Amino acid sequence: MSQEKEKPWDIRERSFEYALRAIKLYQFLQEQKEQAGYIIGKQYLRAATSIGANIEEAQSGESRADFIHKYSIAQKEARESLYWLRLLAKSEIVPNQRLTLLISETQEIIAVITTIIVRTKKNQRS
Repeated sequence: MSQEKEKPWDIRERSFEYALRAIKLYQFLQEQKEQAGYIIGKQYLRAATSIGANIEEAQSGESRADFIHKYSIAQKEARESLYWLRLLAKSEIVPNQRLTLLISETQEIIAVITTIIVRTKKNQRS
């Protein structure tokens, strides 16, 4: 039986699924009726859903520089998302075990976006 190597998950789809998870976390925070959690949750939701929106915008970038710019914004939003998740975890507003996989996924998305930016810049010079 041959093992097929898994294909890389499309960053557009991955960021969309990530946004859906952000919505679920936001809904959870709404149910807790914790003021700080509510405010941080709103900040996180805005940043997390912006990642995919910027990636989608980049697909129809007017130039390679525009493409890089949109991906750079997505990278910033992903880093901001990571900040809010870490704050939720450290403040114990949300149990750590609920955030561990989401924090890991955020770090992976940052790495993928960074790789795309670096490769595009390298190809731009070629």
